[in-house]
Amino acid sequence: MDKFLICGLGNPGAEYADTRHNTGYMVLDAFAKASNIVFEDKRYGYVAETSLKGRKIILLKPTTYMNLSGNAVRYWLNKENIDQQRLLVISDDVALPLAQFRLKANGSNGGHNGLGHIQQLIGQQYARLRVGIGNDYPQGGQIDWVLGKYSDDDMKVLQPTIELCTDIIKSFVLAGIDVTMNQFNKLGKRGSKD
Repeated sequence: MDKFLICGLGNPGAEYADTRHNTGYMVLDAFAKASNIVFEDKRYGYVAETSLKGRKIILLKPTTYMNLSGNAVRYWLNKENIDQQRLLVISDDVALPLAQFRLKANGSNGGHNGLGHIQQLIGQQYARLRVGIGNDYPQGGQIDWVLGKYSDDDMKVLQPTIELCTDIIKSFVLAGIDVTMNQFNKLGKRGSKD
């Protein structure tokens, strides 16, 4: 059976819930809820498993804290013997406006510490889905911004994107990265302009 690792980046703990930096967690939570599966606290992360048309999907929310996310990703890739081409990492991105998103087959970490650590440990050859959190903060205010909580209004804007991201995960597993990029990236620019 083909296996896929879907990793949503974030920080563990109640104080980080609903923060912008936990957008990856939020996408996986939505996917798990729609799939009627629950996360278990396992090594380096909260892990849930499901299958889709004969393909096994392992959802991973690293509990290593953001800056050491690569430890969790590398461990679960190795443990489950999953090819890096079947890894999708979901993260927040200050370079994109709120609720916009971009799916890429590989590339740089864009200054994101979680992606940066993954890249240090396994290289750049993995798919990533970056979800915009905007950058409406003063100079020097990035840490407070990414660790700040979404407002109710923000969540109204973001929720449709989170739901779309669950469709992107399914498409990635069933159709592959190229088809999925072609299908969804044009929708990713909508975001908060609607």
